[in-house]
Amino acid sequence: MSKNKRIKIREAIKQHIINNLREYIIILLIFIIGIFLGVFFINNMQDEQKNEISEYINTFITNLKNSSEVNNLQLLKTSIAQNVVLGVAIWFFGTTVIGIPVVFGIVLYRGFCLGYTISTCITVMGLSKGLLFVIITLVLQNLIFIPAIIAIAVSGFKLYKSIVKDRKVDNIKLEILRHTIFSLIMMILLIIASLVENFVSTGILESTIKYF
Repeated sequence: MSKNKRIKIREAIKQHIINNLREYIIILLIFIIGIFLGVFFINNMQDEQKNEISEYINTFITNLKNSSEVNNLQLLKTSIAQNVVLGVAIWFFGTTVIGIPVVFGIVLYRGFCLGYTISTCITVMGLSKGLLFVIITLVLQNLIFIPAIIAIAVSGFKLYKSIVKDRKVDNIKLEILRHTIFSLIMMILLIIASLVENFVSTGILESTIKYF
């Protein structure tokens, strides 16, 4: 890709965020609230439940240490399927006026899952090892995954506001088409996130698992 194309893409992304800044702030706040709820949930679990989670994670790490190889292809298929289904769900509910609360709920839930996972790893492994494990297993793919999910939700939110303001059928069809095209582009990023997760993050984890 030439330098001029990269500059144009960056400018287009920047302008898109500026034009939809309020929507991005709202969706991001919902996602952050979900993260805090996930952390709060783990911190307030009973000791028996924490022990069960600790046993599960330790078993997973032990199995990974003893395993000669990981079936990356099967994991990739599962990851892509999950990400695409999630993207389609946000796109679909974003195309309906009554579905926008579901979009917010999905974003909240994904934030909850991230906060839950991070808090669990730190609780089970301790601060230093837990953070290292999180960085290795979650950070790289989520640098792509989270913006893509938030962007699809913002697009759906924008469509919802457009429908409420202007109920002309032709304009609604155009906005739905824009939302669909934008969502398809974001779903490509979700697939890329799956590739990063299964071939980069998993590779790093396999190389460093002996330290956990």
